Amino acid sequence: MKQELYDALSDNPIIMAIKDENGLRACLKRSDAMVVFVLFGEVASIAQTIERLKASGKQVMVHMDLISGLSSREEAVDFIAQYTKADGIISTRYDQIKRGRQLGLSTVYRIFVIDSKALSNLNRHIGDYADIVEILPGLMPKIIKKMKKQLGLPIIAGGLIADKEDVIQALDAGAIAISTTNENVWNM
Repeated sequence: MKQELYDALSDNPIIMAIKDENGLRACLKRSDAMVVFVLFGEVASIAQTIERLKASGKQVMVHMDLISGLSSREEAVDFIAQYTKADGIISTRYDQIKRGRQLGLSTVYRIFVIDSKALSNLNRHIGDYADIVEILPGLMPKIIKKMKKQLGLPIIAGGLIADKEDVIQALDAGAIAISTTNENVWNM
């Protein structure tokens, strides 16, 4: 993991995940949380969204799977690296994570842990390319502990984090941070 990202998450483990323009505006008003996950947008406007966030001093990670007009191919990562100022990418696609690392971007591999098969199918080599693994839903302390031990990578807990107790449980289980679109959690 890049030192700047690690330092920002160490200073404040709340990641502001934004899913629309309202979330973007609310995020821009906050100065304490420094890492933002962009979960919306389109290819024609993503560079401007990132530019606004970077101007506010934020570290910006773009969720490749959620940007309209980007394909699931590695060339989409090339586009983000060449034509935006994003610090990194998030994806559920191993090839995109691998390409992001090759291009010097911070990488977050997102996995939905819906059953034991999802855990057993997790590519053991993901640590060769992902800086961090984000698990969803993030309300599973036992799974956070298990994945951290199994992968040897920092873990972010995301999805369904709704209150301070959820945040504390995820962090106590070993997550380095939590990501949430819930603005009430941003304000804790």
